Amino acid sequence: LFASISNAWLSGQWDIHQMSHPLPTTLITLALALKIGLAPLHTWMPEVLQGLDLTTGLILSTWQKLAPFCLLLQVQPANATLLLVLGITSTLVGGWGGLNQTQLRKILAYSSIAHLGWMTLVLQFSPSLTFLTLLVYFIMTFSLFISFKISNATNINTLATSWAKAPALTSIIPLILLSLGGLPPLTGFLPKWLILQELTKQDLAPLATVAALSALL
Repeated sequence: LFASISNAWLSGQWDIHQMSHPLPTTLITLALALKIGLAPLHTWMPEVLQGLDLTTGLILSTWQKLAPFCLLLQVQPANATLLLVLGITSTLVGGWGGLNQTQLRKILAYSSIAHLGWMTLVLQFSPSLTFLTLLVYFIMTFSLFISFKISNATNINTLATSWAKAPALTSIIPLILLSLGGLPPLTGFLPKWLILQELTKQDLAPLATVAALSALL
């Protein structure tokens, strides 16, 4: 709200497409980054997701990302480095944050932060690629949350005992997890591959390397 009002005050325009002044564009980018949980504005996300049940968590991880992303796509910030910094920080924080967790919802929250980081990295170069990544992320997250809901799993120990209850489902879960981690030849690897290719085309090979290494975590 503050960003849009300051934009109207500085430029006399309420239109989102014509945000020319750097102050409101930076403000609105940071506000939307906070809303979708991009690092370093991500601290609310793991805690909130941990406190929700799996269905609400699924809505927070998927549906709630659509509106801010639509706005981010329309506001192409005057400061191009801001999105790159937010993106690379998110991939690193998402990779590191999930390492010492035993709670599945927290791991999924950090996974979400990392995926959104990948999307933000390529947002200004190829919006269609961001949309593809978002779509693939939605499908994988949806499958995972539904699987956890069926097997009633909220931490890793519960997952280990679910084999007796639902063997078919338990054998699918590792595949979805590996896909979410971006392991070839699974679906989750496709958007990452394309994003790395796009970043290399934009002469951002060092950034692509850091992003790829963060995905290994």
